[in-house]
Amino acid sequence: MELVYTHPSHLVVAQARHALERLAIPCVVHNEYAAGAAGELAPIDTWPELWVTRSRDAERARLAIERAQAAIEEADWRCPRCASESPATFEFCWHCGQGRSGG
Repeated sequence: MELVYTHPSHLVVAQARHALERLAIPCVVHNEYAAGAAGELAPIDTWPELWVTRSRDAERARLAIERAQAAIEEADWRCPRCASESPATFEFCWHCGQGRSGG
């Protein structure tokens, strides 16, 4: 197993986990419920951690997480078919189902 990502927010780590699951990269979250130990432990020691179960997947996992985070920071986009605005994280129009690239 290899650590590929950690963050103070369990929601951000869950989002990274979902990015890996979409690519069928086996992973587990450690320290998912460790926040209650903050104060007894150093805060960083209670951060949720995302681990891949196969070390050979580590680099691909890091790239997938990086791409997922970059998508969050992108601007929303306008559908080429119906002109509805969709969030940057959507690959398909929320209104008509058209693919983002128009194809």
